Amino acid sequence: MRLMNEIPDSFWSLFRSRNRDIYIEALLQINEEYEYSNYYLSREVCIQTLSDYFSRRKIVIVQEDMEDDFDMLEPPATRILNWLIRNQWLRKVDDYQGMTTNIVIPDYAAVMVEAFARLDGDGEDETQVYIQNVYAILFALKHDPCASFGMLKTALINTRKLNKTLQDMLHNMDKFFASLLEQKNYGDLLKEHLDGYVEELVHQKYHILKTSDNFYLYKNDSKQWIQAMLADPVWIDQLCARSKSGKVPVTPQDVVDNLDMIQRGFDDIEHRIANMDKEHSKYIRATVTRLNYLLNEEDNMKGLVIDLLNHLSASDQMEEDLKKVGEIMNLSQVNIVSDQSLYKKRKQRTDFAKNLEPDMEVEELTKDQILNMNRMKSRYSRKQIEMFLTERMSKGKVSTADMSIDSEEDFEKLILAYDFAIRKNSGFTVETVEGEVIDHGTFRYPKLTFTKKSSGTMTT
Repeated sequence: MRLMNEIPDSFWSLFRSRNRDIYIEALLQINEEYEYSNYYLSREVCIQTLSDYFSRRKIVIVQEDMEDDFDMLEPPATRILNWLIRNQWLRKVDDYQGMTTNIVIPDYAAVMVEAFARLDGDGEDETQVYIQNVYAILFALKHDPCASFGMLKTALINTRKLNKTLQDMLHNMDKFFASLLEQKNYGDLLKEHLDGYVEELVHQKYHILKTSDNFYLYKNDSKQWIQAMLADPVWIDQLCARSKSGKVPVTPQDVVDNLDMIQRGFDDIEHRIANMDKEHSKYIRATVTRLNYLLNEEDNMKGLVIDLLNHLSASDQMEEDLKKVGEIMNLSQVNIVSDQSLYKKRKQRTDFAKNLEPDMEVEELTKDQILNMNRMKSRYSRKQIEMFLTERMSKGKVSTADMSIDSEEDFEKLILAYDFAIRKNSGFTVETVEGEVIDHGTFRYPKLTFTKKSSGTMTT
């Protein structure tokens, strides 16, 4: 909390400023120059660094509340540096002997600048750094006679940081699932997958964790060393003796507890990696499903139904649109009336603890039963279908090429006439001309020839 108490109130104004991005970039540039400096950075060097950086692109600095007209006349690099010093992100140190003014980064600001640097760039993968630190410390504890209890505590801290990093990676994978639904076409989704998920997570984090075997490369040796140290009371006593210089003496139980926590941390790491594998597989399956949908949505019945439902939900005249859809939709297909219905009524469950009665089995419908349930079947009688054919026949024959089908009623009768003519007890026969289709603009149907049987009788 000491550094928190040192932060001045004006320090937080950076996050409220409209020039926030420019100030953060300036801090990162000064910090980069600061890391390679042997001593101090002079004010002139800071201004030159900022001038070189911002000269490569055009920037617009909005006037701050605390700036006056004289500040507006300063060059951009000088304005930025003055604002950062005034709000104590940077601090001036006057060197009277060298007659120069040096710029330093306060301790509390250095913590924030480091956070900006981590957010701005990837850097070296943290999972690799932490596991290598744990491996090196355990190796030193096992073989170095000068190793102390403080190194064991450092190994535990690195194990916890590795667990936290993996947990953050796991929890941040859900943003890729959300981006799947935001893409409306095949190309954008594929670009998002390759440039987003594959580049950011697989290549930079997940790929390094799995294919380079950074964790599994060191895991077995580390666990063997921990088991050997736990089973060696002489080594534990020696470690405690080397650690007596501290204010609080180290007991053998402290050493055992820390080794146990490191061992449990390794188990937690394996569980988190397994969960990441599951999330990775789920994302790949979801991506493939979404790609297939976007690729075939206009040719797939599910895609068309989803488009229809989306249109109805966004419509201001839903009742009228529903009426139009109901007039146009054809529900005469056999697969519409099946045992795999969209909704099956369930029995009311009165008491969960009681034995539930088994659901009644729904008997499979026969073809005749399906036709009897068909709306078009029950709309016209057999006599009406026979009259539809006989009125258009000449010398006992009629071809669909000679018919005039201009209404939905005639088209439905033509379909039922074909169904009636192919039956054994029908007084008509029908022949189909392969490959020929008649197109009247509104309706399209094959070329058929109906013939009246000479000895057939038509019952009404």
